[in-house]
Amino acid sequence: MQPLRQSDLLSLEAYAKQRADFRARVLAHKRDRKVRVGEHVTLLFEDRLTIQYQVQEMLRTERIFEPEGIAEELEAYNPLIPDGRNLKCTMLIEYDDVEVRRRELVRLRNIEHDVQLVVEGHAPVKAIADEDLPRSNEEKTAAVHFLRFELDPAMIADFKRGAAVTFRIEHPNYRAEARLGEAQQKALAADFG
Repeated sequence: MQPLRQSDLLSLEAYAKQRADFRARVLAHKRDRKVRVGEHVTLLFEDRLTIQYQVQEMLRTERIFEPEGIAEELEAYNPLIPDGRNLKCTMLIEYDDVEVRRRELVRLRNIEHDVQLVVEGHAPVKAIADEDLPRSNEEKTAAVHFLRFELDPAMIADFKRGAAVTFRIEHPNYRAEARLGEAQQKALAADFG
């Protein structure tokens, strides 16, 4: 997938007029790009459209319209777009109760390094986590992480052919896995071009 350019973005005025329709389109698009792994972890797989929406929303919220500011946002968000050899996602650790979340984020320190993608017939691929900055420290992990899964050509071919694909977390305090459904697999296979 090509990175976003300034010419791909709508002006603040044009976006304001199209925002409701664009948002509805993106939410429908995201439906099959969301994978729950156990009760408390969700992987939201990013692509060019989801990142365009994030950038447009950031520009709108921050009222950014100058080319330099737009370029900064693109520089921050473009690395989240898959490049045809990988999948990229936002990992959310979700607990409704604030006190429970605080306690669990301590227990789940470094969970982002224990996430794997398994294409049937191939060795597991460990997530590469938080390349922009570390989100776990000596005390706890963050509730949001950015993950990248690098696949080789044979894995990609089998993924696209429909081989079973599973996401697995093997952290000492959180073990879960989720197999992609057909619609999810089709949506994510599009990221490989």
